[in-house]
Amino acid sequence: AAGRRQPRDLSGITVHAGEGGWAGAGAALAACALVFGVVTANNEEQQRRQQQQRRSSASRGGEGDGSGPGSVGPRTAVRNRVTVADRPVMQMNEEVLLRPGVNPATAWPAGNPRFTMEYPEDYDLSDPKGSFERVGKRIMQEMVEELPDLYELPNKEVQWVKDSLEYNAIGGKMNRGIIVVETGVQMMRGQGREPTNRDLNRFAVLGWAVELLQACMLMADDMMDGSLTRRGHPCWYRRPEVGMLNTNDFLMVEMFVYKVLKRHFGQEDYYMWLVDLFLETTFQTECGQLLDSICANCTLEELTLERWTLIVKYKTAFYSFYLPVALSMLVTGVRDPAAFNKAREVLLMMGVYFQAQDDYLDAFANPEELGKVGTDIQDKKCSWLFAHAYHQHGTEESRAMLANHYGKCKVGSEEELGIKDLYRSLGLQELYAEYEANTMAKMQEYRLEVEANGLPWSVFERFFELIYKRRK
Repeated sequence: AAGRRQPRDLSGITVHAGEGGWAGAGAALAACALVFGVVTANNEEQQRRQQQQRRSSASRGGEGDGSGPGSVGPRTAVRNRVTVADRPVMQMNEEVLLRPGVNPATAWPAGNPRFTMEYPEDYDLSDPKGSFERVGKRIMQEMVEELPDLYELPNKEVQWVKDSLEYNAIGGKMNRGIIVVETGVQMMRGQGREPTNRDLNRFAVLGWAVELLQACMLMADDMMDGSLTRRGHPCWYRRPEVGMLNTNDFLMVEMFVYKVLKRHFGQEDYYMWLVDLFLETTFQTECGQLLDSICANCTLEELTLERWTLIVKYKTAFYSFYLPVALSMLVTGVRDPAAFNKAREVLLMMGVYFQAQDDYLDAFANPEELGKVGTDIQDKKCSWLFAHAYHQHGTEESRAMLANHYGKCKVGSEEELGIKDLYRSLGLQELYAEYEANTMAKMQEYRLEVEANGLPWSVFERFFELIYKRRK
């Protein structure tokens, strides 16, 4: 009959318990249950509403009754909202059902998922770093406390995760995370609203999601690059008890990004937008990491300024600059694609400048002040300095020297110091100072365009202040 869910022939579906074991089989069955709507209810009121929607849809002649080929059910169209298929009704109460973060396939064991709804601790804007750090410690505690009862981890493993989080996620400059809070405050005030204590804490939670993403990226990057130090300490993977365990550790830190989002924003309508933004940004960053890492297999002729720009745009600019601002824009109700496009344009330019700084500091900054030992020359990086030295400003003699030693010498060696001297002799320090001044001028030109899209210029101005002429 029209409108009736037809039985599905599942005889062709086979679940294999091979390398994935029964964990893989269970995931496959859960996925089938969701796809085929094996979640039923006795909630007559919700069923009655679905029937009304079908009749209303049929009377308009627009969406059909859900019985046509490839249909998954009736559709409802609401002005200015995305049209979505009706979800199967679940045996859950109304309050839980309406939360986007509740998934019947993962609501196990009892008590999962957990949501943080209240934030009793005051967030003091006059102490931005201290307040942000306090939120971070509370989030780390929440994540670690879930491990024994929801994931059956013994005390030794719980302590390992706690140590990994504290070593890798806490202790940095936290600029990316703090800018989420500052952007949220400026966005709300620009809309004529004053952020509440709950708003401030939730902005900070999003900021820590960014910091966790940053931490996992650095943990992986340090191991891939063979880096020695990070933030003035040995890289996590270089600790004698860690080594290759770092591979699992950085994957766990990445997953904590999504645990945090679900716990604090799983009840919001825009929850999946936040998840999607993090997923897209992570993939963009991984594309940038590939562009960077594959340079080891490139000739020096391939390490051009164009390749450098592509690397830093994807490896650094999206997650370090666009992501923090875009998160606050979503949470404060910005929905105009033009506003996101303009914000992205400005922030990507800032991100490219930031990486040029990083390349410059890798060669010329004091390692004690920088907090790490520069390895770009040893690692044959496609850096701002090398691209200019080899392609834009090099001589035949200087290119021959780079061909003999770039990527073939050790940190602190005579050859590495000779390449740094070559950078100086080619006037790259002066060229960098000119590039920095031009970037500042370009930033000022963007002001009217940003404000024309309904965005407060103070957001971008403040972010640029944090990085302009930095020394570490």
